[in-house]
Amino acid sequence: MKIVIASLLALLLLLQYRLWFAEGGRIEVRQLEQEVAEREAELERQRERNDALAAEVDDLKQGLDAIEARARGELGMIGEDETFYQIVEPEVVGAEVGE
Repeated sequence: MKIVIASLLALLLLLQYRLWFAEGGRIEVRQLEQEVAEREAELERQRERNDALAAEVDDLKQGLDAIEARARGELGMIGEDETFYQIVEPEVVGAEVGE
C-alpha cells in the first residue's frame, strides 16, 4: 500500500512540475499572454497614429487651409495682406538667470 501511495504521489509531483515549469506550462503561458497584451497595445497606438496621418493626408488633399496652416506653423509663412511683428525682449545687464 505504501508503494502505491508513494508512486501516486511521485506521479502527482511529476504532473505538477510539467504543469508549471515544463515547456508550454503555466509560467510560459503567462509570459506569452503578457507579450500578446503588450503587442496589442502597441498595435492600437499604431492604428491611432495611422488614422491621424490619414486624416491629415485627407485635409491636405481637400483644401488650402490645411496647407496654409502647416506652412505658417512650420515655415513661418506670412500672407500678402498681413504685417509681421517680432517682439524682442530687452536683455537686462548684470541679471542672473533665476532671479
